[in-house]
Amino acid sequence: MSGRRTPLPVRLLSIVPPVLRPRTFVWLRAVLFAAALLPLVRLFLLGAAGGLGANPVEFVIRSLGNWTLIALVLTLSITPLRLATGWAWPMRLRRMFGLFAFFYAVLHFGAYLWLDHWFDLTAIGQDVLKRPYVTAGFAALLLLVPLAVTSTHGWVRRLGGRNWQRLHRLVYAIAALAVLHFWWQKAAKNDIGEPLVYGMVIGALLGARLLRWARRRYGSVDSSANNSSIVSRRRIS
Repeated sequence: MSGRRTPLPVRLLSIVPPVLRPRTFVWLRAVLFAAALLPLVRLFLLGAAGGLGANPVEFVIRSLGNWTLIALVLTLSITPLRLATGWAWPMRLRRMFGLFAFFYAVLHFGAYLWLDHWFDLTAIGQDVLKRPYVTAGFAALLLLVPLAVTSTHGWVRRLGGRNWQRLHRLVYAIAALAVLHFWWQKAAKNDIGEPLVYGMVIGALLGARLLRWARRRYGSVDSSANNSSIVSRRRIS
């Protein structure tokens, strides 16, 4: 009698260890770091070859914005990945992905500031006040600044672990604002397919966190209630 075949995801999980050797992790982080820079290299190469399309300014700004969202998705994916697989090493990559999200957000805004408005601060201020998608994007960038500044281990010690975690939960609001920024910008052209995908993915990642929080909170309440009930019955008996 032949045994049941182990599903492919289970076999893959058994191949990847929960903790990587230091040298393996260094190589993995270096490869991912280089891969995260490839979109920027691609823009430079396309620009040098005249391959940025009919509207190169829009192409550059849009590309940098997309990679900001992708970096945010990767950052938010780390915790669900750890919970689903038991792997500990992805947590050590979260700060890098978060800083890349800030890096591409700054480049995205810098391209808008320079290439689209030529540092016309008055026009930019009017955009921020009058156009909701610009307002949402600018708010997301401002919220990213304290997270990038406090991303080091030194700031974790200064703020304390619990306060640092509370501050860095701003990433949830940042992700929501980034999706709104993209959604409203695309809605003006009746093209919401791509923002919808990002919204669904980020919504699922945030929903997984909310579900985990609810289970921990109300599960502990139920457990405490059951323990109290057992103690009361024992006293009565």
